[in-house]
Amino acid sequence: MDALDHVGTLFAALAAVPILYLLLGISVLLVTGVGAVYVLLCYIAPKPRLSFASEKTYQTSDPSSKTGFATRQLPCWYDKWLAERHLADTSKNTKSDDDNVYDLSAIEPAEVGLTVVVPAYNEALRILPALQEMVDFCDKRFGRPKPAAMLSPTSRKTTPTRMATPRRQKAPAAAVLYDFPADKKQLPDDRDLPSGYEILIVNDASSDNTVEVALDFAKDRGLHDVIRVITLDKNRGKGGGVTHGFRHARGAYVVLADADGASRFSDLDKLLEGCDLIVDVSDRGVAIGSRAHLVGSEEVVQRSALRNFLMKSFHFVLTILTPPATSRIRDTQCGFKLFSRAALPHIVPYMHTEGWIFDIEMLMLAESAPATPVVAHDGTVIGTSAGIKVAEVPVGWHEVDGSKMNLVQDSIRMAIGLTVLRASWMLGVYRRRLT
Repeated sequence: MDALDHVGTLFAALAAVPILYLLLGISVLLVTGVGAVYVLLCYIAPKPRLSFASEKTYQTSDPSSKTGFATRQLPCWYDKWLAERHLADTSKNTKSDDDNVYDLSAIEPAEVGLTVVVPAYNEALRILPALQEMVDFCDKRFGRPKPAAMLSPTSRKTTPTRMATPRRQKAPAAAVLYDFPADKKQLPDDRDLPSGYEILIVNDASSDNTVEVALDFAKDRGLHDVIRVITLDKNRGKGGGVTHGFRHARGAYVVLADADGASRFSDLDKLLEGCDLIVDVSDRGVAIGSRAHLVGSEEVVQRSALRNFLMKSFHFVLTILTPPATSRIRDTQCGFKLFSRAALPHIVPYMHTEGWIFDIEMLMLAESAPATPVVAHDGTVIGTSAGIKVAEVPVGWHEVDGSKMNLVQDSIRMAIGLTVLRASWMLGVYRRRLT
């Protein structure tokens, strides 16, 4: 009864307070709480580190070298984008501002048809089958680069363009988990892509011989300047490695592919088709591989009950904490994602997360990208379309032993990381600004 008496006394005291003062007190508490959370996020939210000079070079096989290998400077569209951004910021108040407006969606034209970014940490025992599958497919699909495309002189002058990705056939339909023409081998062969491809292996400070295995493979297959190994001096995490690779991509399309080869790489044609179906007038589009169609299959059923429970729990948290379009994606974590070149400037410069949760930040950035015009058949602008559309495409997948992920610990870290990520974007700790 004493507890009830105390509660009654408290309510009576609150009832005696004027409503204006009561609302003012609640407002002060709310503002103080939000401010405290903001300050806390400023300290704990991940901040990407700057790249070291040595991380802007790559190793490749070179038959003209005495050692058979060479180290060269990496081309970097991001550095030019960043320099132009700084120039635009410093010239805002000048009289010639109208003549020097820089389009932040601009990016240097593609030099090859495809860039494959492969994040690798101690993958010496698993990377060879994946590389063999990638090379076999890309040789047939894109061909080897022409000599001019294989060279990457930093002095080459190119003009940024919004339409860097070649324009191809588009369809007005959404592309979410359905049967693509690629499944029926009807993919058109007349895509106007630059010739060739490149494979960027981002070695995340591995302690094994991942670099040697990759370079020996490149030498044996004659993939000179096609396979490029970038070594990070200090471990950054998978997200940091992927972001670093994307900053140096030269392809009209850029695809993230895990080093374990769990996803069937030949399904890249499905991703290309999916991306073309939803690409907007600015040639921005994203297509992600999905394993959602495998739920109930033997591959998933054979997993441990704990793993399946954690997977479903994480997806539930994801639907609550992410914005609408991202929350509807059934599989955000598959390591097989394709981006059109024109989409990169709206995503890569604003990446913060360097751990496992980076996939979700990429998709959130795509969803929140600036609107682009909607153009009618006669060329007139009839509206705008917000964000970059994402196609979720079913792909072949199989379990591969040797995962670096600690099931319980990393699942908890991912849930915490997702909470911090969402809160940081909601409260303005993360913004579309320089990082």
